[in-house]
Amino acid sequence: MPKQDSSQEGKSLKRRKYEKELRRLQEKLCKLQDWVKYKGLRVIVVFEGRDAAGKGGTIRAITERVSPRVFRVVALPAPSDREKSQMYLQRYFGHFPAAGEIVIFDRSWYNRAGVERVMKFCTEEQYRQFLKLCPAFEKYIVDAGIILIKYWLEVGKKEQQRRFEARIKDPLRQWKLSPMDLESFRLWYEYSRARDTMLEATDSRHAPWYLIRTDDKRKARLNCISHFLSMIPHKKAPLQKIKLPKRSEKHGYDDQKSMKGRRFIQERY
Repeated sequence: MPKQDSSQEGKSLKRRKYEKELRRLQEKLCKLQDWVKYKGLRVIVVFEGRDAAGKGGTIRAITERVSPRVFRVVALPAPSDREKSQMYLQRYFGHFPAAGEIVIFDRSWYNRAGVERVMKFCTEEQYRQFLKLCPAFEKYIVDAGIILIKYWLEVGKKEQQRRFEARIKDPLRQWKLSPMDLESFRLWYEYSRARDTMLEATDSRHAPWYLIRTDDKRKARLNCISHFLSMIPHKKAPLQKIKLPKRSEKHGYDDQKSMKGRRFIQERY
């Protein structure tokens, strides 16, 4: 892992500087998007990490300015009874990318190595089998020509507590808190051990884990986007120049007069 620049540690990023740099990186994401479409690339990005580590905000920063038809976010709910009866990895296959797509998994098949392990939603045998087979499964993905990038977002104990307490007090963020989140807070070290075992078993040469410290959300988002851009070699795709055509006046009429009497909403602002 690259060493941290000690001169930057502890320094918060001002909003104006953050927004300026985010805009610059988002412009690069748009260029990457064009390249992915042009070359027909297939990309999977896995986001895992502790609760309140900032996965949602990081994903929003990535997808804010790009097309949802190219960048697809997949956040699956708890498996249904039918899905529980299937092969464990089966429900993820249908969301894999076609040519010209980047699929972002907001949590993924690694649920088995994290929450399912800690909360005992799977058996010991199922857990061990997953850790054994996962590297081979990901080797199959990579050998099929899919670019696979895995991120683990790590937040510290104090910062996680601060974020949870802020959610409790803020009615606009209370929806982010679930009973499972509270359990993950209580079982900090159990999740730490599950993380350590998962990284040891699945940090492979063909599908390595990339870790991001997220106590500073702004820096974490910028660092993640910058790294992500570096993981997919790309250049400016050849694009057709866009020019607005002339509007046809054929069959012209007063198309606003015909709207009179319709139910427009009240303009409160």
